[in-house]
Amino acid sequence: MPNDFRTPLVRRRTLIGSALPAIAATVLYPTLSAAKENSMNPFAELFETSQTEKKGLTFYVGGATIAGIVAKVNGADSVEVRNQMHSRIVIRLDRVDAVAIS
Repeated sequence: MPNDFRTPLVRRRTLIGSALPAIAATVLYPTLSAAKENSMNPFAELFETSQTEKKGLTFYVGGATIAGIVAKVNGADSVEVRNQMHSRIVIRLDRVDAVAIS
């Protein structure tokens, strides 16, 4: 069939092939960003377990120990913990040496 409008014909496979990387990036981006966030915070799994299952954690911060249950995770910077003595303790994650789950 002649091309009367003097524009090149584009095959369907070409359009689909060029759209696949954009679709893949859109679908995979949330998964990759979540994996990156978890890899940046090695304690994320322990925080989630403590928050959902109400399990106690022991934080080792500069030679001191702080025991409690995670109430809220404030991004990658800090975590809010509560225990029997205090209703709210904010711990900066860059100061934490180790975390243990009971």
